[in-house]
Amino acid sequence: MITVLVVEDNTVAAEAHRLYVGRVPGFTVAGVVHSGRDALRFLDATPVDLVLLDLYLPDAHGLEVVRALRANGHAADVITVTSARDLNVVRAAVSAGVVQYLLKPFTFAGLREKLEGYARFRAHVRHGEAAGQSDVDEAFGALRGSDNLVLPKGMSGPTLDLVITAVRAAPEGLPATAAADEVGVSRVTARRYLEYLADNGQVARKPRYGAVGRPEVWYVWSR
Repeated sequence: MITVLVVEDNTVAAEAHRLYVGRVPGFTVAGVVHSGRDALRFLDATPVDLVLLDLYLPDAHGLEVVRALRANGHAADVITVTSARDLNVVRAAVSAGVVQYLLKPFTFAGLREKLEGYARFRAHVRHGEAAGQSDVDEAFGALRGSDNLVLPKGMSGPTLDLVITAVRAAPEGLPATAAADEVGVSRVTARRYLEYLADNGQVARKPRYGAVGRPEVWYVWSR
């Protein structure tokens, strides 16, 4: 599970963010605080993977909080949640190491897309050294969403999205044959996309035994 600290001074918005994060598979909220000072205190006691950070806090600007947590040795990644549309602020956020920038007001779908992109990014970088430029491009592409992923030759973004939709619509998972029927591609093609998702940590492989006792791989959405 990816642990998240929500930092938002508005208590109603903070509760909404907490509920939203909790609805995204693979994420859990470790805590909710309402100021920059409390965020730093929380991180001193409880390290997390990701900070969902409002930029306009009562005691500090969010980017000051980012710089302070880096100075204190905290390695948590940061997604800013803000109404600030000034591109100079966006540039400063990138310079400070913010991985995603989400504008208010936003929907659950908007936040979910950012979180799922972050989960794909973590899946790409968890293995250590990149084999080549394409590995680096895929890691950064994951943060920009599935439409911009650098896919293996012969694979397309629209087909990948259809496969993802099919898997997510099946809570118990599904085999390649069922995915092929849902998407309208061959079983071999469906399996290739499913294996790609499994290799990148977005689905889990679950062997199941059929009537003849032979195991069949089912793919279950895990992000």
